[in-house]
Amino acid sequence: MQAVQHESQTQRYASCIAVSKRIRWDIDRDVIRARHFDFAHKFLPDGLSQVDRLTFLHAAEQRLMSQIQGRTYANMFRLCERFIGAKMLELGHDHALGDQIALEAVVRFTDEELKHQELFRRIELLAAEGMPEGYRFMPQADDVAQFVLGKCTWAILALTCHIEIFTQVHYRQSMETDDSLSPLFKDVFLFHWKEESQHAIIDELELIREHAKLDYAARDAAVDDLIALVAGVDGMLQMQAKADAEYFRAQCGRTFTAQQSTAIDAGLLDAYRWQYIVSGIEEPRFAKLLARLVDERQADRIGSALAPIMRRSPMN
Repeated sequence: MQAVQHESQTQRYASCIAVSKRIRWDIDRDVIRARHFDFAHKFLPDGLSQVDRLTFLHAAEQRLMSQIQGRTYANMFRLCERFIGAKMLELGHDHALGDQIALEAVVRFTDEELKHQELFRRIELLAAEGMPEGYRFMPQADDVAQFVLGKCTWAILALTCHIEIFTQVHYRQSMETDDSLSPLFKDVFLFHWKEESQHAIIDELELIREHAKLDYAARDAAVDDLIALVAGVDGMLQMQAKADAEYFRAQCGRTFTAQQSTAIDAGLLDAYRWQYIVSGIEEPRFAKLLARLVDERQADRIGSALAPIMRRSPMN
């Protein structure tokens, strides 16, 4: 039975390798293609930015809000690729003297994560060319990576799988069909989605492999680590939402009422929580995977930790 299961897992790694070879893309040749951003377009669709909840914003202000969020969206992925790549490089050692197909899949994954970091560095430079000065991306990638990598492998892989899955959902459900978005920004996440689709499969395989190594006590401690990671992500989102709200107000050229200003703050935080936490938690693929790995008591602990994050602020 174990031999059959191992063969099945090896086949899934092999499938990821085959797809990786087939869809391999280059940043300049395939994605950027000597283009610049057209700031007459939104970057993120309303389903992600949730700017339509801020009904007092004019169309141009909603577009600016979308562009600010899109800039942060790209920077957030650049940050995440840092710790994901580092962890996958570490996991490659587990396969080095074993399943060479799994090793190649993980090595390709790591190489693609490095490419994605470079892509998002380039996107930040292009965004900075056409947007007013004053934007700040607050989290420091190395500090975040050190915090994340200080947690157990099970928790890191669970968080990584969550991220890789929601990136696919965002593109397929929101970006792919929205013709109002910046063509360049949309292409960035089209090509990103192509490779992330394979990464999510590898994440799942590695998470299940790690889960099998742990006894109940270790799994229980891993759930605590996952909760701590989600809390860390939320703290980062609160910090960035505040910075982005300040930047937005500074660029709008008009004064908002106290109530409107509060709504901007709350709306941005709600949008970021939706983008980086809630949309992944509610995605059935991730929910089913997590349900296989935790018992009812552990699931309740996770749910209690998530409850304040999943509540949206009222928009008056």
